[in-house]
Amino acid sequence: MGKVERIAVLIKQVPATENVRIDPETGVMIREGLAVEVNPLDLHAIEEAVRFKEKFPDARVTAVTMGPPAAAKAVRYAVAMGCDEGVVVTDRAFAGSDTLATSRVLAEALRKLGSEGGKGFDLILAGERATDGETGQVGPSVGTLLGVPVLTYVSKLEVRDGGFEAERAVEGGHERVSAPMPALAVVIKEINVPRLCTLSGKLRGRKAEVRTLSFADLGLPRESVGLAGSPTKVVKVGYPQVTRKGRKVSAFEDFGGALGALEKFLRAGDFVPAGRSQGVNG
Repeated sequence: MGKVERIAVLIKQVPATENVRIDPETGVMIREGLAVEVNPLDLHAIEEAVRFKEKFPDARVTAVTMGPPAAAKAVRYAVAMGCDEGVVVTDRAFAGSDTLATSRVLAEALRKLGSEGGKGFDLILAGERATDGETGQVGPSVGTLLGVPVLTYVSKLEVRDGGFEAERAVEGGHERVSAPMPALAVVIKEINVPRLCTLSGKLRGRKAEVRTLSFADLGLPRESVGLAGSPTKVVKVGYPQVTRKGRKVSAFEDFGGALGALEKFLRAGDFVPAGRSQGVNG
């Protein structure tokens, strides 16, 4: 069995609500004033990383996120769960990045962090998707840009013969696949149950020194990140309008009349099959 020495886990800080708004001028999500949390599906990636660390005590786990400086809260939570360190990739130049521009930034950050350790990461873990964007594109894109094998929809992951063997959820069942090391695995929630942070873990996360990487640290072309580096654009923002109209009939005031009104509605809409006897109970 091979040995895993360096693990990176990609996480994201997302709004802790489904009521998100989009700026109609820029097409960018408005995050100001919203409570935030670690993307729930990323918790499974963190848990899997920590479990690998428990199997390989010499392994080191680095949580990496891209976002505003406040995203340090997310990596501190990852450290509280058991990661060794956290890195926030943050810069105004990254604002408005779509999934491709985001993937470029994260891939370059992983290259830089990997080279500093003398060797790259043996395993990169990511959650299936982020609850604010629901694209599921960043994890596989990062692996593609790094040129490593990508395993998606992973429900079980093991180290075998110097590489990885994974069980993937597919339509109608599961399949087993293998990949050499290093690799990137996108895990689904069925892979594990994330642990709760202990008191000592929370204290460790609070005291952790969170490293930041900026645009200048990565050396990417300016036109490859942010809105300038995003080939997908939000050209129009619209919100669904409630147009359904209904009529309320009280059965308490007139039970017979309510039944009659219901029968009339069902027959007018052809909801009652032809040939049925008269009356809603017929």
